[in-house]
Amino acid sequence: MPEGDTVWLTAHRLHAALSGRALTVGELRVPQLATTDLSGETVTEVLARGKHILTRLASGYTLHSHLRMDGSWYLTRAGQRPRRHPEHMIRAQLGNAEWLATGYRVHDLQVVATGAEPELVGHLGPDLLGPDWDLDRAVANLRRVPEAEIGQALLDQRNLAGIGNLYKCEALFAERINPWTQVAEVPDLAKLVATTHRFLRANRDHPEQSTTGSMGRGQEHWVYGRRHEPCLRCRTPVAYAEQGTPPYQRGTYWCPRCQRG
Repeated sequence: MPEGDTVWLTAHRLHAALSGRALTVGELRVPQLATTDLSGETVTEVLARGKHILTRLASGYTLHSHLRMDGSWYLTRAGQRPRRHPEHMIRAQLGNAEWLATGYRVHDLQVVATGAEPELVGHLGPDLLGPDWDLDRAVANLRRVPEAEIGQALLDQRNLAGIGNLYKCEALFAERINPWTQVAEVPDLAKLVATTHRFLRANRDHPEQSTTGSMGRGQEHWVYGRRHEPCLRCRTPVAYAEQGTPPYQRGTYWCPRCQRG
């Protein structure tokens, strides 16, 4: 699933290409919106809210989309045929005289009144990359679930929005916390959340993701994706196990020595 920094960068690029311009293409290729044509609308803003993308229109409506596990928005110059994925994977196209944004396998497409956006994203906690970011509120939200495993609590977007499995694993490693530790047993929740925030901020302006500071192949992450490989800190083989209840379990990576528990 795309992390919050990927969604933020996607929205940032869509905003640069679409905002302030009238749409000459506004196709939504899903059954419930098959008769909706957004051409002629003017895009005023595109922004990320957690892992949701909100495309606001001057008419007072918002197009909502979610990338989930496999969705993406891809930009091409107007007049160029997008070739990132096969045609049948296209769910939406928004274009103007300069740019064409194509949504491949984007999910939860809805057109709602902009004032009704809270019905779609109002349940989310403070956004790690949003203007509403509030570390104290995020920590308070986590403390409301003291018996939850910290690895699962970090992924619950109701507590704080934008963390995915990669940053969950990496932040817990950085703070030497076992992913199965109960929230109440985490010694410094604020420091853990601040580390996660720092990781996302450091990676939001480019598609590459590194938590180690290195872009060398196999050196970008401390533990994520490094099952059975030596820990970059102590050389112990990195462990892997699924965490959570099906179908919402996530593969978790951690170092048994650096993250005892």
